[in-house]
Amino acid sequence: MHRYELISCHDCGVLHRKRLLRRGERARCTRCRAPLYRGGAADLNRVVALTLGAALVFLIAQFFPIVALEVNGLHSSATLLGAIAVLWSEQMQVVAAMVFFFTILFPAVELGALLYVALGLRAGVLAPGLHRVLRAVQAARRWGMTEVLMIGILITVIKMTSLAHVVPHPGLFAFGALTLLLALVLAVDPKALWDLADDMAPRPPPRRSYAALLASGAALLPCHACGLVTPVAAGAGRARCARCGCALHRRRPDSVNRTWALLIAAMILYVPANLYPVMYTRTLFGIENDTIMSGIVFFWNSGSKGMAAIIFIASIVVPMLKLAVLTLLAWTAQRRSRWRPQQRTRLYRLVEFIGRWSMLDIFVVTLTVALVRFQALAVITAGPGALAFGSVVVLTMLASMQFDPRLIWDPIDAEPQLPHGEAHV
Repeated sequence: MHRYELISCHDCGVLHRKRLLRRGERARCTRCRAPLYRGGAADLNRVVALTLGAALVFLIAQFFPIVALEVNGLHSSATLLGAIAVLWSEQMQVVAAMVFFFTILFPAVELGALLYVALGLRAGVLAPGLHRVLRAVQAARRWGMTEVLMIGILITVIKMTSLAHVVPHPGLFAFGALTLLLALVLAVDPKALWDLADDMAPRPPPRRSYAALLASGAALLPCHACGLVTPVAAGAGRARCARCGCALHRRRPDSVNRTWALLIAAMILYVPANLYPVMYTRTLFGIENDTIMSGIVFFWNSGSKGMAAIIFIASIVVPMLKLAVLTLLAWTAQRRSRWRPQQRTRLYRLVEFIGRWSMLDIFVVTLTVALVRFQALAVITAGPGALAFGSVVVLTMLASMQFDPRLIWDPIDAEPQLPHGEAHV
C-alpha cells in the first residue's frame, strides 16, 4: 500500500489520490495528461543487474579507442577522454568541460548513485544519505547525453569515411551497448525507490487524509524531487519536504524573470553560433572555415542526405524551436493568458524532451578534432562558433528548467480544487 495518498502533477499542479496499479499500467493527470507514476514495485534484482552491467560497459567505453583513421601510412585514434583533452589543450576549456560533464560525469553519477541505493535496498538496508543520492540521480538524468553522443559518433564515422580509412575499435561498440543499457536504466523511477525505502523505514510515516488536510487550511505543497505532498501551515516560513529535505515552493521563485534572462542570453549567442566557424581545417592548401551550415551542405553534396537532415534538425530547427516555444511560454505566463493551456503544456514537454539533442554538433566537433591530427597533411581545430553554440544549448536547457509549467494553469484555477482521480493508459 502507498504510504502517501496524494500526488501532484508536475506540469499543472492538480492533486490526485494514489491507488495501486498493475504492472505495466501508468497513471496520467486527468487535466493535462502528464504521466504521474507507473504500476508495480521496482524489481531490485533487475535494477542492480542493469545498473551494474551499464557501469561495466561505461568503463570500457571510456578507456578504449572509439575509432581509428588510416591515411597514407599515418594513423590516428581517439578515446572520449582523449578528445576532451585535445579540446582543453586548444584553449577550448569551456567546450571541453561541457562534453566531460554531459558524457562522462553525469552518466557516472547516475549509475553510481542508483547502484548505491539499489544495493542497499536489496540488502534490506537504507543507505546513508539515500534521499540526497536519489535527488542526485534525478539531476544527473536531466543532463546526461549518452544517446546524443552515440549519434554524434556515427555521424563522425560517416564523415571520416570520405577522408580516410576508418577502423572501428571496442569503444564504438561499447558506446552502442551503453546507449541501450541506459535506455533500460531510465525506466527505473527514483520515486518508486523512495516508496520502497518508506516501507523499510523503522517508523513508517503515517498515512495522511487529504480531506482533513484541506479542512485544516494548510497549503499542500508538492516536492518535485520525491513526489511527497507536504502540508504547510499558512504563514509558515521556508518549508522543506518532510521526506527528502528538498525546498518547497508553491511556484518556483522568479520563474518567468529567470526564464527571460536565460532566453535573451541564448538568443544573443545564437547569432555568433551560426556566423562563426565551429571548426578550422588546416591543410597543405590553406585554412578552411566550417560553420554549422557549411557542414550540413557538405553532407548533402557528398550524398549523405539523411545525415544532413539529422544535423539540420538538431542544430538549426531544434534550437530555433526551443527559443520560439520558450518565448511563447514566458510571454503568455507573464500575461496570465488563458489561451490553450493544454497545448502550451505539451509544448513545454516537447522542449524538455528535445533540449539535449542540440548538443549533437558539439559532439561531432569534439570527435573530429581529436581524430584529424595528421600534422603533415591536415589538422582540425575547434572554432569560436562551437563555444557559442554549446552555450546556447546549455542556456535554453536552463531556461526550460527554470520555467514553472504550473504558471500556465494558474489563470484557469479560479478556486482551489479537490484531488482528482487518475486515468490509466
